[in-house]
Amino acid sequence: MKLTPIKLNPSQMAWRAAQDIADGAYVNLGIGFPEMVAKFQPPGREAIFHTENGILGFGAAPAPGEEDWDLINAGKKAVTLKPGTAFFHHADSFAMVRGGHLDVAILGAYEVAETGDLANWSTGPKGVPAVGGAMDLVHGAKQVAVLTDHVTKDGKPKLVQRCTLPLTGVACVTRIYSSLAVIDVSGGRFVLREKLAGLSLDDLQALTGATLHLDGPVADLIVPEL
Repeated sequence: MKLTPIKLNPSQMAWRAAQDIADGAYVNLGIGFPEMVAKFQPPGREAIFHTENGILGFGAAPAPGEEDWDLINAGKKAVTLKPGTAFFHHADSFAMVRGGHLDVAILGAYEVAETGDLANWSTGPKGVPAVGGAMDLVHGAKQVAVLTDHVTKDGKPKLVQRCTLPLTGVACVTRIYSSLAVIDVSGGRFVLREKLAGLSLDDLQALTGATLHLDGPVADLIVPEL
């Protein structure tokens, strides 16, 4: 299977995901692509970002050379402070997660199953040594979104019938923002909501490892040049 030459870049995926975050929502952003979501909050809306290492309400990344490396998120990226930023113990941070106080968690993925199962860690040669806080986030947050390329680097589907890698969580993913489409996970099915205008439904289906279902019109996936 060949990679499609038409796809969104990571910034565009992050921009699209940011458009769905409600004003005042408490949001945790996973390491990698999801961290970029914080840069694209729509005008008039402000999310309150949470990080597992114990910060709530932090600001944008500092300019290069102005980092304070005592102020980092869970991905070891430098952050800035905003009025009202709070610091707390790691255990208190996970109490917030497990207590259901986060509105949204946005994570990366190796695989997402049509049932909503998520695999975003691996025990392979280049894998991550442990699942980490993601297993808490996917079952503590009210909504779990995934930000991911639609296929792997060698063209294999990342959206599949059943995950083959170790699971992070079961039946937890509610929406997927891929490099080709926006897809809801509903009733054990992938429901297509938006797709790139230059990509036919048949071509998108060929790059997806499970059936794409339609529930009404499919909108064009439109993003700015970023």
